[in-house]
Order: sequence, then C-alpha cells, then structure tokens
Amino acid sequence: MIALSLAEIAEVVGGQTYDIPDPSVQVTGPVVRDSREAVPGSLFVAFVGERVDGHDFAAAVVEAGAVAVLASRPVGVPAIVVDDVQTALGALARHVVAKLGTTLVALTGSAGKTSTKDLVAQVLRRKAPTVFTPGSLNNEIGLPLTALSATEETRFLVLEMGARGLGHIRYLTGLTPPRVGLVLNVGTAHIGEFGGREQIAEAKGELVEALPAEADGGVAVLNADDPLVRAMAARTKAKVLLFGESDEADVRAENVRLTDSGQPSFMLHTPSGASEVTMRLYGEHHVSNALAAAAVAHELGMSAEEIATALSEAGSLSRWRMEVTERPDGVTVVNDAYNANPESMRAALRALAAMGKGRRTWAVLGKMAELGDEALAEHDAVGRLAVRLNVSKLVAVGGREASWLQLGAYNEGSWGEESVHVSDAQAAVDLLRSELRPGDVVLVKASRSVGLESVAQALIETGAEGEVAAR
Repeated sequence: MIALSLAEIAEVVGGQTYDIPDPSVQVTGPVVRDSREAVPGSLFVAFVGERVDGHDFAAAVVEAGAVAVLASRPVGVPAIVVDDVQTALGALARHVVAKLGTTLVALTGSAGKTSTKDLVAQVLRRKAPTVFTPGSLNNEIGLPLTALSATEETRFLVLEMGARGLGHIRYLTGLTPPRVGLVLNVGTAHIGEFGGREQIAEAKGELVEALPAEADGGVAVLNADDPLVRAMAARTKAKVLLFGESDEADVRAENVRLTDSGQPSFMLHTPSGASEVTMRLYGEHHVSNALAAAAVAHELGMSAEEIATALSEAGSLSRWRMEVTERPDGVTVVNDAYNANPESMRAALRALAAMGKGRRTWAVLGKMAELGDEALAEHDAVGRLAVRLNVSKLVAVGGREASWLQLGAYNEGSWGEESVHVSDAQAAVDLLRSELRPGDVVLVKASRSVGLESVAQALIETGAEGEVAAR
C-alpha cells in the first residue's frame, strides 16, 4: 500500500484512535486480514467470523510488526476503531485508488472470470507494473484488499468482480471505480439465487453503468457472441469495444483450432493488426478469454504482436483450473476442481475430448451448486454431453445431483457401461486406482463445495508412487 499515517487513515475511515502514542506513524506495509501475514509496517484488519474473531490476534500482529489494527472495539494495542470494519476497509480502498490515479480494469461474467483476469494481468504487465486479484478474491473484502496492495509504481489495477445478487457489482464499483469494464458472458452460474439469466444480465451490467463516459476515457469491452452481454452497450456512455468470433467484433479470432494436446491456436485480429496465437492453456473456451484480454490490452496501447506473444506465453496462475499433470506412467490428470457451472462443465468436457484423442478418457464429475429449479435438467444435460463426446467413462461422485449426471449419461446411451455413480471422493479414488491404465486422461471437476481436488491430488500422488495398476 502507499504510505499513509495512522492519523490520515483514521480520518479517511471515520475512526477513533486508541493506544496510539504517535498518530504520524505510517503504514508502509500491506493491509492484511490473516494474522499470519502481518509483517513490519502492515495494517491488520480485524474481522469477526463465524469461528474466529480477528480481535483476538491483535497483540500477536503488533508483536509481528503491524503498525496498528483496524477494529470494531479497542484491543489494548494501537488501533483505529470504527463502527463497521468492512465499510472502513472499502473507504480506505476508495481513498487509495483515487490518490494513485492508476488505470483500473474491472471484469465480471458467469464463467471464466478468474482465468481471464489472469490473462489480462499477464498481458498488461508486459507493458507496465500491474496488480491484480489473487485467485478469485472478488468480493467486498477481497477486492479492497487487492486494491490496497497497489503502490505508486502500479500502472494497471485489474480487479475481478463477483455478484450474487443485484447491487453487488454496483457496490464494488463504488469502492474501486473502473475506467475499463469487461463483461465476459451471462450464463447459469448462481441462477438459483438470481432467478434467471435476464436477472444475471441485469446484475453484470452494473459494471458498464459505472464506467465514465467515452469523452472521459471510459471503455466497455463486451462479448459480441453473447446477446445478453452485447445488449449492455445500451446501458453505458463509455466507448464500446466488441470481442469474439463474430465478424462484427473489433477484436476477433479466425482459424480457431486445437493442437494435438488440446491447446487452442488462432489468428488474432485487432484494429491495429493481426498475429498468430498458440496458447499454453488447455481447451477451446480459452479463445474467448484470450480475446477479452486482447481487447483490453489493445485499448490500453499494446500492438497485436505484443498481445499475441503475451497470450502465447501466459500460463495458469490460479490453482485447480485446468491444471494438467503428466504422471510418469503416462496418465494425464486434469484438475479443474475449483468450481463448476453448466458452461464451464461443457467447456471442460470438450477440452477432455480434444486432449484424449486416441486415448481413454475419464470424466470424474460432481455437483454443480446454486442452480435452483434448473439443477436436474442441467446435470442431466452434462451427463448426456459426456456420452456424445465419446468420453470413455463418466464417474459421477456424490449424492442426488451426481445421480442425475449418471442418469443423463445412461439415458443418452451409456447403458451403465460407460458411466458409474459412486458415493464420495474416496470411492472415486479407489475405482480409478484399480482401473486406470497408462496413457489415460482424467478430468476432475465439480463445484468447490464438493472438494474433488482431493481426487486429483490422490491420483497425482499415486502416479508418483508408481502404484498404478498395469493393465
């Protein structure tokens, strides 16, 4: 964070100082909410959680070097006490962002947010110092913490914004007002909470409504291939830049194809020129993500050649998102277990089919959460798609929703031979350990709550130990 005195912070957040001998002392380190991350010069934010109260760690963080604690009550060590810690954190982020004057890029969408955010950041940091959301910390706490990690050297600040209802993105853009707003897609993630895709579009569109007018530098980067996103052009006074495979897109891909290993390759076209891209990431769905990143980078002054080089060299920065591990015995484990919705499930299955040409393929899938009344139909459809893509075997893991996956596959024509329903992650591991053969490709994917990353990890460790069955 930029250096600020405790007196200035207290004024910004409307707080009272307690046990602070010298209010001119500056916070020169990071703003943290995990006591284990406290370092000399840091500011510790004490949240009260369901199981842990951050105030209980106040003395420990000051001993570790924290300058003070942002708290909701006095804690016996230097503290700035406020009525609401979350509101104060947001106010501090808003103050720092305004003081820095960095170019702020915000993005949202139903699927692909984190992967695209990582691509945007990797491309932009070729041009200038860039700070971006770690992982998917895209809510009212993670977003201001990321913004506060920017310094005077930061040229670009790339922030992922999530939403679970109307008004969420409006709140986040109030904390960190973007100049460039990117909307990826409107899908069915969290549809059970929103009530429908139109409501999701209404919420995602809050991002473009928050942008400054074109005359003031505002830019809305919209997916030309998604009608609900494209319609958001009418909701903004910012300049509109379209990306996608549509001929009408300003930034588009031509001659899209997959390498033998399932990595996308295409000709990138931007208003400034064209250049060939071959990505290190896996799956055709990353083409749209790459085009979104390219559109942002073009708008911020990068050439087509610079963008293509950066996209071709970009890797996966966030865990459990199409992480590919090649075991010594030739088994390929694809860990995409961080989260799942119908769109990302379909994309992952298509990537598996592309990667597994001429090899046996396994789809180890679990529940997609928060689908509401659409849950049965969406799980059934994913099971059917696995059969249509000729996945060798579907392993549906868990309870009711997993049974719907298996039922969809069965009704599509697997007849119980290409699909199986198991009770939990350990049962899936036991099955795979007994039946995997060298050369097989295994995809593991489900909503975060299912915890299927344990299956992927167990398979990777099994390969390292050389325990795979030789069949």
